[in-house]
Amino acid sequence: MNSHVSYPRLILLMCGLIHISLPRLSAEPINLGSRRELFVDRHLIEKLDGAQLRLHHPTPRNVAIIHDEPWEGKGCCYMTVFQDGPIYRMYYRGLNVEYLEGKWIQSNEQVTCYAESDDGIHWRKPKLGLFESGNSKQNNIVLTFANEKHATHNFCPFRDDRPGVPTAERYKGVGGVIGGLYAYCSPDAIHWKKMQEQPILTDGAFDSQNLAFWDSEHQLYRVFFRAFRNDGRDILTRVSDDFLNWREQGWLEYAPGRANEHYTNQVLPYDRAPHIYLGFPTRYLDRGWSPSMEALPQLEFRRLRATSDQREGTALTDGVLMASRDGRNFTVWHESFLRPGLQENNGWFYGSNYQSWGLVPTRSFLDDAIDELSFYVNEITPDRKHSAHRRWTIRVDGFVSVNAPMKGGELVTKPIVFSGQQLELNFATSAAGSIRIEIQNPDGSPIEGFKLEQCPEIFGDTLRRIIPWKDNQTLASLSGKPVRLRFVLKDADLYSFRFGPPD
Repeated sequence: MNSHVSYPRLILLMCGLIHISLPRLSAEPINLGSRRELFVDRHLIEKLDGAQLRLHHPTPRNVAIIHDEPWEGKGCCYMTVFQDGPIYRMYYRGLNVEYLEGKWIQSNEQVTCYAESDDGIHWRKPKLGLFESGNSKQNNIVLTFANEKHATHNFCPFRDDRPGVPTAERYKGVGGVIGGLYAYCSPDAIHWKKMQEQPILTDGAFDSQNLAFWDSEHQLYRVFFRAFRNDGRDILTRVSDDFLNWREQGWLEYAPGRANEHYTNQVLPYDRAPHIYLGFPTRYLDRGWSPSMEALPQLEFRRLRATSDQREGTALTDGVLMASRDGRNFTVWHESFLRPGLQENNGWFYGSNYQSWGLVPTRSFLDDAIDELSFYVNEITPDRKHSAHRRWTIRVDGFVSVNAPMKGGELVTKPIVFSGQQLELNFATSAAGSIRIEIQNPDGSPIEGFKLEQCPEIFGDTLRRIIPWKDNQTLASLSGKPVRLRFVLKDADLYSFRFGPPD
């Protein structure tokens, strides 16, 4: 018997009237290997004390592209962007619409347009000479309604990096509203053809941006597409081994719940941590008429739009963030990731603030040596002559951080196993702030040589810092063994970490 436990206290313990808080041990430690981990969910978190998960927001930058050609117009949206070696590729729908006599009137057929860039910041529209528009082939059209009516409303391509993929199918894409979703392929990302005449999926409501990609972590294709669940806009997903035959996965599930209706999904494997899927849905909600709605920009035009369908005047769209580790169960941030912005910017219309599918690295405007992530957001002002897409940026890995105020806070992870000899952090502190790390046994006891006091205070603002330990110890002796990490923060944000070999 433990001599430090009195007999009366022992009786109370046996009766369950006194609770002792002990570390909760996971059945199996989470094996991180040397992969990078972000804090977009609570997957690794055992305890937060005085700290919180903090959602960050992107910053608007330059107008990347203006859709002012006759075949483009006000209805340009559903943008896809990806980096392909030294080239950045962009695809979007070209469509001009006019609001006349209480309804939208198309002034041209829908087309799929292409642009490219050397830096992701400045974009050009190459004259491809593929299809005629206005008696000329001097345009950037890669698909037309006349030759591929199934795709031009929402064509969404990607580079297929599946090992052994045929050169003729190096690029793939999906598109379709009429009759279902169709599969396309291309050898060069410019010349596209249908992979088969019949659709690959028919059980959705495809009048939105639907997407597919090769999942290198699980060695299969994934598709995410719009459908209706309980009369609300929602997302279905399927998987495939060959891109043509798809098997059931089901509805996306959300914790703590769906953030209103999701019009698009924009799910992708995050390039720096491909085991994590990030989604950037367009959130749709109709807020009805109210004094606040009437205080938004261009009330007269808003009322005119509402004459054909009230939601044209009273629905709003903005962007949210969600994350998953299995491609189906998502942690959703209900706080807006991308707000409509100042009212003078005309972001408060239904159809604005659609985020592109794709994150690409670009150089920071502050320092050419620093990378940030860029994506593109449509700016549709319906009563102007054209639309545009603005570039927005966010810190690398900077979607969510573990944040603590100056008085301090802590994060303790669940038991983990790692591979490597050093620990790398992406973090930011104030001049007075700091981060310190302790490595613990699974029971919460500190490991000699890696106690909190044996880690110097870390401060600064960097995408990559190797953590030093007392006497320049490496982590080799702990590699492959179950441990916990304890982060102690003061006026600091911790965005990501990873273990790895020495540089």
